[in-house]
Formats: sequence, C-alpha cells, structure tokens
Amino acid sequence: MMLSKSPPRSILKRRGSISTAVQGVVDLVAVVGLALLLVRQHIGGLTTEYAVLLLLLAMSMVFAYDQFGVYRSNSSFARKALTLFKAWSLVFGFLLVVGFATKQSDAFSRLLAAQLYVAGYLLQVLLQYLSREIQTRVMRHAVPTENVLIVGTGKLARYLQHKISRNPWLNQKVVGCLELPSSNRARVGRSGPSLYETSDFGTLREPNVIGPLDEMLAIIDRHEVRTVYFAIPLGDSDLIEDMYFELLDRHVAVHWVPDIFSMLLVNHSVREMAGLPVLTLSETPLTGTRLLLKAIEDAVLASLILLLISPLLLVIALAIKLDSPGPVFFRQARMGWSGKVFHIWKFRSMFVHQPEAGVVKQAQRNDPRVTRVGAFLRKTSLDELPQVFNVLRGEMSLVGPRPHAVQHDKEYSQGIDTYFARHNIKPGITGLAQVRGLRGETIEIDRMQQRIEADIEYINNWSLWLDLTILLRTVGALTGKNAY
Repeated sequence: MMLSKSPPRSILKRRGSISTAVQGVVDLVAVVGLALLLVRQHIGGLTTEYAVLLLLLAMSMVFAYDQFGVYRSNSSFARKALTLFKAWSLVFGFLLVVGFATKQSDAFSRLLAAQLYVAGYLLQVLLQYLSREIQTRVMRHAVPTENVLIVGTGKLARYLQHKISRNPWLNQKVVGCLELPSSNRARVGRSGPSLYETSDFGTLREPNVIGPLDEMLAIIDRHEVRTVYFAIPLGDSDLIEDMYFELLDRHVAVHWVPDIFSMLLVNHSVREMAGLPVLTLSETPLTGTRLLLKAIEDAVLASLILLLISPLLLVIALAIKLDSPGPVFFRQARMGWSGKVFHIWKFRSMFVHQPEAGVVKQAQRNDPRVTRVGAFLRKTSLDELPQVFNVLRGEMSLVGPRPHAVQHDKEYSQGIDTYFARHNIKPGITGLAQVRGLRGETIEIDRMQQRIEADIEYINNWSLWLDLTILLRTVGALTGKNAY
C-alpha cells in the first residue's frame, strides 16, 4: 500500500519554543503559588472572589507577556527585566480596571495586591536570572562552541557579529567576515538613510575581515566552520546561489540575513502566508487584536476625559463668545489614517478672517490673528480639547502623530521622502514628538524631519504601555516655549 505524501512543512518556524514554554509555565505557576500563599496569609483561605481574581491574573499574564514578547527576546538581562516590568504592570492595570468597572475593588485587600505586585515581579526576575544562568552554563559545558563565518562587511555584518558574540544561547564564535567583490560592495547602502543610523552602530567594532569571498571554501576548511551567515543586500542574492550547493556538500548550515535596513521600515515583520515567508517592510501596527485594544483604550479613556472636562468646555466656549465675534469651534480638513481626510475640531483661537486663496498659514509667535482668549488657549493647549469628539468618532486617537493641514502635508512631503509613513496609524491629540518638545511652528524642514522620525519611532514601537506613558508625559508638556 502506498503512503500518501505528507503536507509540505511550513518554511517558517519559531526557534527555542520548548525553553520559552517551560519558562512561561514556571513563571505562571510561581506567581499563582505566591498569590495563593498571600491569600491564605491575609484571608485564611481561597474564596470565590479570589479564585476569579487568580484566573484573570493567569489569563492576562499569558496575553500581556505574548504582546510584549517577554519570552521571545534574547536581549540583555536589564532590558528583559524592563520588558517584564512593563508586561507585569499592564496585567495589574487591567485587573484594576476590571475591579473598578465591576465595582468589586473593595472586596480585595489592597495590601495583598501591593505585596503580590512587588513580590511577584521580583520572583519572576529571579526565576528569569536563574534560568538564564543555568541554560548558559549547560550550553557552555554540554555543547561545543560552533565556529561561524559572516559573508559581508557592511553595517549589517557588524551588527550580526556583535549580536552573535553577545548571545550565550547561540554558543557560536565568529571566526571572521568575508569581503564582497568590489562591484558588490559599491551597491551596499545605496537606498538612502539607514535604520541603523538610529541605533548603537557607532559603538560596534569594525568587522574582522579574514579574506575575500572567493577564498570562502579554503577558510571554511581551515577554521572548521559549521555555519555561514550571508549578511548581504537583496540585490546580491546571486552570490548565495553560486555558493549554496558547495556549502551543502561540506555539511555547512547556511543562513541568509537580507540587508533590508537601508530602507526606512515601518512596523516591519516576518510572517507566514500559505507556508511562504513574507517579509513586511511597511504596515500599520493596528491589526487584529491590537486594533481592538487601541479602540477600547480610546473609547474608555476619551469617555472618562469628556466627563471630567465637560464643565471646562462650557467655560471656554463662553469665554470665546464674549471675547470676539464668531463661532466657538474651528474645523479644518486634515489627513488621517491611510490618507483619509477628516475635519478636526478645535476651539477658535483667532479672529474670523478670510485666508489667502489656497494658503494655510501656520500660527506664529505674537501672531496678530490670535485673540486674547485664543492666546491663552494656545499657550495651554486647551484649544485642542474638542478633539476628544474626533476620538469618539473614530477619526483620531488620544495618542498618535499630530495631523497637519492637507496643504502642509503636500508641501512637506515634497522635501521629506518618508513623510507619509506617519499615516500608517491613527493621528492623535498628543504624540511622541509633542512630549519631546517638537511642537509649534515648523518653518525649518529639519525640524519637521525630527517630528517625522519621532512619529515613525512611535509606530514601530506602539504598545498600550507607550500610549499611557505619552499621556502621562503630556501633562508636563502642555505648556512651553513652543506653545503659541
């Protein structure tokens, strides 16, 4: 009887899933065990309320830790501890919101919650440290170090050499880098500003060049190389085709790290589609559950903010009407998510005037068009408050790149190639650029470039934690020398 063919294996697979799964289970069991001990100490036994709390704690830990990639990171221990702190804090933030929303917060001991928050985090940090040390020692003594070779000498090769040398999990030693032919080297980095310019490449040592590419096979034999990394541009893929089968004959593992980072990447990722690897260069971070989380965040927080500021909105509206003739609100077309045009709401801060045909003039310092009340509103950023209604309508978010006038979008996009990348996410009332002081009039193109870089940094690193951090920092950035 003939056996049917097995379906083709997916070309993508996640490495290290066993160790990360074990670590996740250990952390979860340890935290739940600690919580049970605290419950017994404070309450005397597990009640229905605390059983539900522990269930929510476990479920939210699984979700939050996956979102933050707690177990997928091979970064330094300090960075991993920080990531763990963010995820753990988000878990407790979620539990607090649920407690207040269901009016059950008084049923739980605040001292117990505080002890669980602090001791639970410290316990997980300790477990992460012990796991890291144990696995490092086991790898060092049980598995022989593997010699590896990097093809390429550019920034990507330097970065790869740095990461391999600092990663104890790989247990690999870089014997050196091979130089590409001169015709291929000339093409490296030709695509404009590199993403690496914002990283720590200045601190990396120069690649250890041990020979040209045409001496690869001899160098592999001489150094007993078992793995080769091709850190070369996409246009040089023909080099891999030429060498691959010869490396296969020598039982050498081959990895290709395509240099796509000479381009500006927006929320880049690697994923699978029908068993094929898909390299995403530009995409919005708001997809699937992330879009739902952002929508819930905006709806809940914007509703709470509107309830709190409603009296203030009425006072400002009355002041505007008494100060100068004209409407209370000012509406203007702005470009939002995916280039869709919407009308932004603001309190009117200028005298009613007829703008020049086709010209949108930015507010300047001591602008004569600004009213007395308007000057105060702009100085304190209170003129932006009506945009809460834009958030509730789904046109904006509380946090995101600030939307500019449509005409300004056209003008700045002519001088900044990456300008429209900022529209890969909903525009916001506040943003990373604003809390860094990059607000107000932007006459110089360099200043707008800085704002765009901050906006793209926000898109590439979006998370609920980042949004909450920016909202808190916004309180201190509402006023300042650039607010007028």
